[in-house]
Amino acid sequence: MTPQKDPDTVNLRLILVSGKTKDFTFSPDDSASDIAKHVFNNWPLGWEEEQVSSPSILRLIYQGRFLHGNVTLGALKLPTGRTTVMHLVARETLPEPNSHGQRNRDKNTESSCCLLL
Repeated sequence: MTPQKDPDTVNLRLILVSGKTKDFTFSPDDSASDIAKHVFNNWPLGWEEEQVSSPSILRLIYQGRFLHGNVTLGALKLPTGRTTVMHLVARETLPEPNSHGQRNRDKNTESSCCLLL
């Protein structure tokens, strides 16, 4: 008899900047911090070059956005029983939620160009 997969789990495929991937299974109640701790404590073979010193600097990126530590997989409405892809990066701090908009407002509207003949 083969063990059945729990239909209420979320399957995550985590991708490092290097392109290496690993699949993990989590509960919808697990937060981004829980996931970072689990990955840190179960660091995959083959990821040795990317090993970090602390789970607190591991960050998840989903649909182009950094996930803050308290966000759960259930809150993201991820499909259970299917694989969802997220990026895993090492980063000390997260950008402020409105930093993208602020950066756009602060951009100088002048531009420089050079003509090559």
